Formats: sequence, C-alpha cells, structure tokens
Amino acid sequence: MNTSIVIADDHPLMLRGLTDFLTSRGFNIVGSAQDGSSAYNLIVKLKPEIAVLDIQMPNRTGLEVAEAVFKNNLNTKVILITFDKEEELFRQAKAFNVYGYILKEFAVEEIETCIEHALNNRPYFSEEIASLLSVSDLDNKPEGLNLLTKAEFKIIKLIAQNKTSQEIADELCVSIKTIHKHRSHIVSKLQLDNKPASLSIWANVNKYHF
Repeated sequence: MNTSIVIADDHPLMLRGLTDFLTSRGFNIVGSAQDGSSAYNLIVKLKPEIAVLDIQMPNRTGLEVAEAVFKNNLNTKVILITFDKEEELFRQAKAFNVYGYILKEFAVEEIETCIEHALNNRPYFSEEIASLLSVSDLDNKPEGLNLLTKAEFKIIKLIAQNKTSQEIADELCVSIKTIHKHRSHIVSKLQLDNKPASLSIWANVNKYHF
C-alpha cells in the first residue's frame, strides 16, 4: 500500500495505537507529532498523502493545521479525529475541506475506511457526526440547491452516497464526460471552489436536504 501518512495527537497512547494499527495495515507512517506546530512542519517537509490530526492539540489545533494546509494549497489530505461532538467544530472543519472527520471512540474501526475514501477523493464522516446537524439547520436548505436541474439533483444525491463519477455514469447510462460536465455546473451553481473533494464534502454534509 505504502501510502505516506503523518499522525499527530498529544495523547501518547492514542498516537502509538494509531501508528501501530496503520503500520500493521500496510500504511507508511513517515512522521508523528504531539503538537500542531510540529505536525504542520512535518506536513510541509515530508509532503505526506494523508495527515491524521487530533483536533485538540497544544501550540496549534488540528483545525488550525487543516486551515493552513487548505489556505496554502498543500496536497496533503487532512483527516481530523476528536472526542468532541460539537457541531461548530464540524462546520469549521468542513470549511477547510477536510477529507475525514471521525470520533476517537470509533477511530480504529473507521480510520482505514476513511483513508481509503480520502485517497479516492471521497470524504468520509462518522455517521454520528453527521447526525449532530441540528433540526433547525436541516429545515433551511443550502443556498443554490434550488438552482439544480433534475439531472443535477439526481447526480448530487449519488455523490452523497460516495459513488465515483464512473459509478454514477454507469448507473445513469451516460458517458463519464456527461457526468463531469454536470459536476462542473453543480459546482458553479453552489459556488464551491474547484478542489476535487469540494463537491463530495458538500454533498455529504448536506445530504439530509435531499
């Protein structure tokens, strides 16, 4: 597998546990840190494919590292792990286009699946995190959703199911070029950025509106 990964967590047991588990699963742990500043320096220096970061760390939080990775257009895909179940933290993470957001209590069960999703430009969020979205928020449809055509709406529902463009094309019996064209139109209507995972992240976070 040899996927390069940096792991950061200020809890030594959690750091060691994740490192040992992912190493046993064939991943290449190229660096580890116990604070956010060290983690970010490792990301800049080693350019790992994946960074698994605890949200609450000294010197720099996992969210702050994710923000720096996002704003500096680094290619490392960030996965955040946390004990917190606060909706606001999740929304901040979403704004920085993280590829994963999982609860520590499910980390061992979900981290490998999350990494595999990230490597395929498909974000992964713990189901329990998604369920934290408030009822009041669910009542307010995201801006731009009403601008989608029936075909685009069907496609975004399939994207929310973590299906690839090729899988969607096969299911709808159209060409991959048609799906790419629809995706481009959807991104424009929803006013998303052009990063590969932006639409998938948006669809996963807002799938309760579909």
